[in-house]
Amino acid sequence: MANLKEIRNRITSIKSTMQITSAMKMVSAAKLKKAQDAIIAMRPYSSKLTELLQNLSATLDSDAGGDYSTEREVSKVLLVAVTSNRGLCGGFNSSITKQVVRTVNEKYADAEVDLFAIGKKGGDVLSKTYNVVATRNDIYDDLTFDNVAGIAEKLMDLFVDGSYDKIEIVYNQFKNAATQITQVEQFLPIKPIEGGDVSAVNSDYIFEPSKEEIVLALIPKSLKTQLYKAIRDSFASEHGARMTAMHKATDNATDLRDELLLTYNKARQAAITNEILEIVGGAEALNN
Repeated sequence: MANLKEIRNRITSIKSTMQITSAMKMVSAAKLKKAQDAIIAMRPYSSKLTELLQNLSATLDSDAGGDYSTEREVSKVLLVAVTSNRGLCGGFNSSITKQVVRTVNEKYADAEVDLFAIGKKGGDVLSKTYNVVATRNDIYDDLTFDNVAGIAEKLMDLFVDGSYDKIEIVYNQFKNAATQITQVEQFLPIKPIEGGDVSAVNSDYIFEPSKEEIVLALIPKSLKTQLYKAIRDSFASEHGARMTAMHKATDNATDLRDELLLTYNKARQAAITNEILEIVGGAEALNN
């Protein structure tokens, strides 16, 4: 009976776990819908802004980007690692930390690398190995463009004043609830337009103010939008990864519960059979 009691306790424990994982799955599903709608609605704007900037830049000199396009010898790099504040989301956070390690070892082995951690999980893990110069765990409490713009401005200032020669963003791009694509995206300096088609800008347009002034005004806006989109992508990816992880955890707990119930019933039937055999054996002994 002690064995049966142990199995019952395990079944009870697993049922409690199932309730927790199922509830977390539903919460993440609700949050995912809102986060997914936000990133899907933002992508056309971000894409059009980038297209406009590229079309204008294609007709200008290569140094039209001003201080933000200055190419320097890469001796000091800042990687912006975008993770989450909470776990229980499968390999979402570990994929970022692994990508950061790969990027440092393979791409910037000869450079000095610092990290800017957005999200508690990445900051906690990466700070054990690398120099994390700043963290922003509070950004998810109120994820708005204005709040992210403040971070982008700080990164832009760090590049312009020469603190870093290159800044890159490492984040998970949202594809669907079950798939996130780890991206390493150059933030600064602005990448030169490759294969720019000068004819893409209709010559009949009259630009007021000049194209140079428009480009210089668009660049800070474009950089802020780039960072905001990356964090929005990561935010949607987090909820998708958590929903998928909790769904799998619930399924696994269900399978384990069913196996334990089967084991419990077999053990209980065996115990009852033994008791019947003992009763029958005792009756036969009395008759004899």
